Amino acid sequence: MSHYQHPLNASQLPSWQALQQHQKAMHNFSMRQAFNQDKQRFQHFSLNHDGLLLDYSKNIITQETLTLLTDLAKETGLAQAIQALFNGEKVNASEQRPALHTALRRPIGDQLVVDGVDLIPQVHNVLKQMTEMVNRIHNGLWRGYSEKPITDVVNIGIGGSFLGPQLVSEALLPFAQQGVRCHFLANVDGSEFHELTQCIQAETTLFVVSSKSFGTLETLKNAQAARTWYFAQGGCVDKLDRHFIAVSSNTKAAVEFGIAEENIFPMWDWVGGRYSLWSAIGLPIALAIGISNFKELLAGAWSMDQHFQQAPFAENMPVIMALLGVWYSDFWHAQSHAILPYDHYLRNFTQHLQQLDMESNGKSVRQDGSTLDYATGPIIWGGVGCNGQHAYHQLLHQGTHLIPADFIVPVVSHNPVEDHHQWLYANCLSQSQALMQGKTLDEAKQELCHQGLSPEEVQQLAPHKVIPGNRPTNTLVLERVCPRRLGALIALYEHKVFVQSVIWGTNAFDQWGVELGKVLGNNVYQRLTGQAVAPAEDASTQGLIDFFRNRHRG
Repeated sequence: MSHYQHPLNASQLPSWQALQQHQKAMHNFSMRQAFNQDKQRFQHFSLNHDGLLLDYSKNIITQETLTLLTDLAKETGLAQAIQALFNGEKVNASEQRPALHTALRRPIGDQLVVDGVDLIPQVHNVLKQMTEMVNRIHNGLWRGYSEKPITDVVNIGIGGSFLGPQLVSEALLPFAQQGVRCHFLANVDGSEFHELTQCIQAETTLFVVSSKSFGTLETLKNAQAARTWYFAQGGCVDKLDRHFIAVSSNTKAAVEFGIAEENIFPMWDWVGGRYSLWSAIGLPIALAIGISNFKELLAGAWSMDQHFQQAPFAENMPVIMALLGVWYSDFWHAQSHAILPYDHYLRNFTQHLQQLDMESNGKSVRQDGSTLDYATGPIIWGGVGCNGQHAYHQLLHQGTHLIPADFIVPVVSHNPVEDHHQWLYANCLSQSQALMQGKTLDEAKQELCHQGLSPEEVQQLAPHKVIPGNRPTNTLVLERVCPRRLGALIALYEHKVFVQSVIWGTNAFDQWGVELGKVLGNNVYQRLTGQAVAPAEDASTQGLIDFFRNRHRG
């Protein structure tokens, strides 16, 4: 087994220096001219894999750019890092753990030995356990306390235990199994709990409590509220285990809560929350779309895993997307990246990617603890098209910020209405075209002259109609949003994030920044409830605590 060691500082590498010089030479590069000069530009800068098409031709790149970027990937040891990831080496250095979410989608019969244990049989045992439970519920064999079959499943979790399952369940709604509806409860805000309980019945509802520690504050509070609600609705203690199951590594705490041990699905330390939808955390997905569709989701991800491991860097989708992100973040000073899915079912894709990318690469030190001297993870934002075109796309087109964007669109709609999908697809393509092409001052003046405006009016209005263009975009086209293609798409972004962490030298698999707020939150709670009398550490926090307590006294 190789032991991957990351170079100390990517910015000191020859390829990084060469990219800095190349960026200066590219300052006057025009995408519009590049397309005019090279009629094969789309063919040169696009890739296909398993029903996914990546068109990255609308980027500020030449063949030389790609060569320099792939040189950077080689110099930072990306090949060894990919091998280390899939082999189960401790790529999460700060917690001394492997990151083996890819093992969750490996086929039965594969072997992956980590610390003397083959993990693949464990993975497939849990998949078998999930299959049995899903089939029992779908066949009406799992009954609630009044002997009625389960009709509603509520996933109680937060972060990765919520965002991934919610995304996939919503994205694959056309594949939903009749008779079981899925709901999600994440926030500790009581309003969310109230709204949810208005549309379910205790006697036909199954709660899935997803928490590795069975101690995450928001999840535990919501689980306790759900149990109290269950009893208030007429549920009985001896049948509590028919309405609560858990995905957790803390069996003892789950059993004390009232969950039967055989209804606790294990989690492993080598799966991070934001990479966990492929595990038993994906149980709500399997309950929503059926176990065979869940396995198709895994198969799509595994197909992307194979591509990621085997394709040369210049033909490797995750590597190309990652390198383009580094190119803009570190050499063009882009600070954010827009994700623009043109599909209603993918409306929460951006939310999932926000956690996946920003929690993974929101780091300012390298794996060895040294401070970075270059930018890392961008701010991920965006939303569903065409809505954004009538809102924030204005900033993309004419704002002062350089904001790379990914457009994501299926060729086939699950719900064709007249010519709506043709218009949707046309809007997606025309937006990326407009961002690339722009409109010059001369074109703006000519357009206004044709509209019959006077020379003075043309002179006054034309600058406002100039669109700079040369704004970089990727377009990802799916044949349709189905389990296999969605699995591949999510895995594509997982690997993109990992590649960027390798180049930057950061750890994509820890999240220590999340911990401080939890600790301080407990301290604030103690003061809000009068359990602690010492003042807060700062006057602002104390003032806000006082304001809250005074209002509640009244």
